[in-house]
Amino acid sequence: MLYFVLKAAISGVLIAAISTVSKRYPGFGALIASLPLISVLGMIWLWRDRPDAENMAHHAVATFWFVLPSLPMFLVTPALLKTGFNFWAALIAGCLLTIVLYSLMIWLGPRFGLRL
Repeated sequence: MLYFVLKAAISGVLIAAISTVSKRYPGFGALIASLPLISVLGMIWLWRDRPDAENMAHHAVATFWFVLPSLPMFLVTPALLKTGFNFWAALIAGCLLTIVLYSLMIWLGPRFGLRL
């Protein structure tokens, strides 16, 4: 249980640091947020729990393919905000788009030989 709390605390501190930095320096906060820190931490935790090279390789490749459908959210949300949508509506629309694109990736990926 202590291990779980440690993992959650480290991950939470990263998110809190990003939001704090972003208040004053939005671009720098975005740079930090765009780094694959959470993915790297996840890989470290996974390796510690299950040091299996094949499993880790599969995880890393699947992470790559799942990043792609999340990217349009970062274009749609600001576009909606600039056209007058309120923040929550724009964010929900971006999240819904991401869910749809994730679903398509899960459905189409294996048809193109992707192991997700």
